[in-house]
Amino acid sequence: MTRALARGGLAAVTMLVGMVAGLTGALAAQPEPWGTSFQEAATDIMAQITWFEHYTLVIITVITLFVLALLVLVIVKFGAKRNPTPSTNAHNTMIEVVWTIVPVLVLVAIAFPSFRLLFSETTIPDPDITVKASAGQWYWNYEYTDEAQADLPKILSYMLDDDQRAERQQQYGLTDHEVPRLLAVDYPLVVPVNSVVHVLTTSTDVNHSFAVPAFGVKVDAIQGRLNDTWFEAKAPGVYYGQCSELCGRSHAFMPIEVHVLTQDRFDTWAGMAREDLDDATAQLLQWQAEDREQAVAALTNT
Repeated sequence: MTRALARGGLAAVTMLVGMVAGLTGALAAQPEPWGTSFQEAATDIMAQITWFEHYTLVIITVITLFVLALLVLVIVKFGAKRNPTPSTNAHNTMIEVVWTIVPVLVLVAIAFPSFRLLFSETTIPDPDITVKASAGQWYWNYEYTDEAQADLPKILSYMLDDDQRAERQQQYGLTDHEVPRLLAVDYPLVVPVNSVVHVLTTSTDVNHSFAVPAFGVKVDAIQGRLNDTWFEAKAPGVYYGQCSELCGRSHAFMPIEVHVLTQDRFDTWAGMAREDLDDATAQLLQWQAEDREQAVAALTNT
């Protein structure tokens, strides 16, 4: 009886830990161990990308199984044992018509949704905020270029090393998942939720690439050129990305961290950042810890 209760208690604790990890994962979108699918979509564009990936996967699977069935049929039915005298047929008009028309129809079925997705990605709505992301070896420099945010300081963003991560975890009571290795930065990009963010990218040296998977965003940053993209995050949280263009020996240590805040919190952060960016960043971390505690409390109460 005692052992059964112990096993039941252990199972409950394990399930609770897993559910808490899931909640913190929702608050901080990042790669997960043994992950085989996309991160949960945080924008409409990423939701379209996810749908399109599933749609094309179905088409690819059907084609693969069909070709496999034909190969098995040919091997079994037209093998040398069953057909010692090879066929002398050179062609079949109906088969040639079918294998010309069907691939065209498949390509059309793929083309229309892909064009719709491409149009959505490249058509930028009227932006609420414009951010210029300048890349260098190996950091990101964010600059708010709108008149309303023009007085915000430039944000120079470097990856945290292990000692800095440990210090931040201890100071604010954050977990490894909330200060992830190779992804957490000293000063993140901060934007409000449900706002169209226009991102301009460029580079101060070699080619880089600004990529945040949960947003469905990936655009090159090239010296002497401005590229642009956009996103509109639908939920507050912390979202991570990385430079996705090989840019030198520390390419793997050039992460992107984006804090998406409610409008009230963003206004508070912006007011603090105008005075002291360190204090504003400390407030971000405090909110992050509070959100985790509230999520855990809500879970345990249910």
